[in-house]
Amino acid sequence: MKRLRKLFRIIFGRTAFVILALLLQIGFLVSLVLRVEDYAHIIYFISVLLSALVVITIFNEPMNSSFKLAWIVPVMVIPVFGVLLYIFVQIQPQVRFTAKRIRMRAEEMRPFLRQDPETMDNLRRQEPSEGRLIQYLQGCGGFPVYRNTFVKYFPLGEDMFASILEELKKAEHFIFLEFFIIDRGYMWDRILEILEEKVHQGVEVRVMYDGMCCLMQLPYHYPRTLERKGIRCKMFFPIKPTLSTQHNYRDHRKILVIDGHTAFTGGVNLADEYINRRVRFGHWKDTGILLKGTAAESFTMMFLQMWNVTEHGPGEYAPYRFPRSFVFPEGMEPTGFVAPYGDGPMDGEAEGKQVYLDILNRAERYVYIMTPYLILDDELENALCYGAKRGIDVRIIMPHIPDKKYAYLLARTYYPELIAAGVKIYEYTPGFVHAKVFVSDDVRGVVGTINLDFRSLYLHFECAAYLYKNEVLADIRQDYEETLKLCSLVTEEDCRQFSRAGQRAGRLLRLIAPLM
Repeated sequence: MKRLRKLFRIIFGRTAFVILALLLQIGFLVSLVLRVEDYAHIIYFISVLLSALVVITIFNEPMNSSFKLAWIVPVMVIPVFGVLLYIFVQIQPQVRFTAKRIRMRAEEMRPFLRQDPETMDNLRRQEPSEGRLIQYLQGCGGFPVYRNTFVKYFPLGEDMFASILEELKKAEHFIFLEFFIIDRGYMWDRILEILEEKVHQGVEVRVMYDGMCCLMQLPYHYPRTLERKGIRCKMFFPIKPTLSTQHNYRDHRKILVIDGHTAFTGGVNLADEYINRRVRFGHWKDTGILLKGTAAESFTMMFLQMWNVTEHGPGEYAPYRFPRSFVFPEGMEPTGFVAPYGDGPMDGEAEGKQVYLDILNRAERYVYIMTPYLILDDELENALCYGAKRGIDVRIIMPHIPDKKYAYLLARTYYPELIAAGVKIYEYTPGFVHAKVFVSDDVRGVVGTINLDFRSLYLHFECAAYLYKNEVLADIRQDYEETLKLCSLVTEEDCRQFSRAGQRAGRLLRLIAPLM
């Protein structure tokens, strides 16, 4: 009976309805093409001409070469549908409108993220190249670097969850949550209990989650449930049964801000598998960080920028700024520099990728990486290989039990090239790695939401914290070395013994990897 009920939920659920609606729209377009088959020779000539024009256009577009190739293949192989698909993607008024709103909110946010000149001068005196990286983040996203911030690293989702509960109970003014996934269960129920208590105490609570949740995790009208509890709630780009590329841009960020002085980010979503209360792919290895101090303000503004995209009138930012009366708790002394930053698909700039490239290109001894996915463009692959070839100890920890088979097959296609160049690849044998971590030379690192794949680097809204000469980097490296003890090194022989069918499937998927 359980299986039967599950089958009925699938057949009559929202997911089936959305898929059916999309198939009907596609079927309508196909039927239009079939109706004009008597003019096939004319259509063929026009399609060849259009394909040539579209290919020339693609070559001249300011986009990554991997995306150009991924578009050129369907345009040349299936000219009519390839051309129509490209034109359809380019002419998206809804996407253009959203991009305009995001830019407008970013400009509103900038005055509240002004760089402290003394902090910047101090950073430049210590290391000029660090100052240039911050100048890039400031120029593209308006994100400054801070000194007056304590940072704590969590090697597991369970550790971060315990700290989240503790900090939520201290909230006095506001709580902002923005997560890619929220799923009902032990983790969310515990958090929701505290949020309800805080609402009754007069604390302002806002929750925002990605619209993809409405397909798998939460009821479509779940925001109404939270609103009835006094919690303001929004879905980011709710999934609707319409053909639109806007559904391709997801809010992959994980942000929790409390009273403007405390912030969390990392790979951990609000669902039980992230704290190993539910086992899906073996042991779930995830990481996160806590920021206490002025750097939390950047995460506050990131949240408000996204929240205000669908708001009318100017956004409110000033009431949620870092409280200047804040006093650091005992044992939480700030060290080093912290630069939180965001990345999005609608500004033409891949900040997340550029920070990773900067770390790889400036490394002098080592770069240690944890990532759940490895789907690389030429620049990142070359940077990883070049780093190893010039004597840098480049290591990547990947999952041994993947959550997505196609992503694992794709990642496997990069293994031989990277290993041949000297990159060491390890797989986490107890299960799945969901952490997104870079640490290099004991002086710089990144903890955030940004995976090493096309989705994170080009198609998702993401966030992270860049750390320089911060004491927490020692904790990140120690965790990395402890995690390595649970990993197996992948060799060239292992790559050769991987199933032929898997290798072929991965190579085929690589053709369209940027569009997946």
